[in-house]
Parts: sequence; C-alpha cells; structure tokens
Amino acid sequence: MNKAELEKIWSQVPVDYYEKGIVRNLGQRYWHKQKFLVIKKLLADFFPGKILDIGSNGGGLTAKIANLFPKAKTVGIDVYEKSVFHASSLHPNITFLVADGRNLPFKNNHFDLILCLETLEHVVDPNKTLLEIKRCLTKNGRAVISMDSGNLLFRIIWFFWIRFGKGRVWRGSHLTHFNKKILKEIILKNGFLIEREIVSHFGMAVTLQLKKK
Repeated sequence: MNKAELEKIWSQVPVDYYEKGIVRNLGQRYWHKQKFLVIKKLLADFFPGKILDIGSNGGGLTAKIANLFPKAKTVGIDVYEKSVFHASSLHPNITFLVADGRNLPFKNNHFDLILCLETLEHVVDPNKTLLEIKRCLTKNGRAVISMDSGNLLFRIIWFFWIRFGKGRVWRGSHLTHFNKKILKEIILKNGFLIEREIVSHFGMAVTLQLKKK
C-alpha cells in the first residue's frame, strides 16, 4: 500500500473523532473507559520515567496516561500529521511527534514504558513495529499492547460498525487482521515475554503486558 492510499485511510477519521464520538456514542464510551481501567490496573505498581505512546491520534488517551504519571516525560507519536497538530494544540504539556512505528526516532533503551493501544492492527508492518518497540524499551521496562481479540462477537459488531453510522470512518483501517492467538505468536517471535494478559469487554479485547527476553 502506497503513501497516498494510506493518507486516504488516515484522513477518513476526523482528528477530533475521539473527543466528539465517544461523548455521543454509549458503546464507544464504555469501550474506551474499560480500556483505560485495564491499563491503569496493569500499571498500578509501575513508575516509569519516560513513556512513549505509539499511535497517539488526537492525544486523549496519551493525556490520561500522562496524568497517571505526572513526573514522567511522555511522548506521543502518530504517522498522521493533522492528528499530531491537533493533539499538540489540546495537550501542550505533552510532546507529540510525527513518526512511524517502523522507524522510531529514539535511541536504544530509551523508554521505561511503551504503549501501543489499538494501533498494531493499523500499521503497515506489525513485526517491524514490535522490533522497534523492543529496541527502544529499557531492559526492565514494560510494553503494553492492546487490541480487539478477534472473537466472534467482535467480528459481528465490527462488520456492522464499519458499514453503518459513524463507524464507517474505520472501514479499511485494519491493515492486518489479528486474533488473540496470532497477536501472541508475533509478540513472542519478536523477542518479548508476555508477563500478564487481561481479556476484557465481554471477550472482545485483549491487553498484554510485555518485557524483553
């Protein structure tokens, strides 16, 4: 898929989608609230100094993570320039950069915590992105990967969600189709250990806490 095709997919989703969409849609509001509670639970005993959020979009979830760790330096990256500008305008206390997860502009062993939340399925090469996460993660750092589990219930809801109403902006956005089994396989293949696994949202979502081998 070339850059123009990717830009077309990225531009389908308004940069303020999360601020407006979640407020208006009960299902989305529930989904994202539960997602944040899962992440908060995983990180309850962790105090990172440097945090990276890959796929920060409009910056809403990045800001919530930054509020959990006010003493940490938090950076959010996204490939879509308009989303980065929007996030920067809303959250000037956080550094937002235009960058690709396949080629992170950071030195080795730089971040204590790297988040890739509902993003890996949207990237061109998940394997390269995972290798970059491993490269930039400190020896005792944590990575958190979260996405849909690909179970039957999710597939049914997703089928209708991307065809009717506001969910149509996500049509074609999943560049790689995962389920929990496939996700865990590529994580292990790329040099991580899975420390914790939480399945949530009636089995429709999975969140994994990782460390380097």
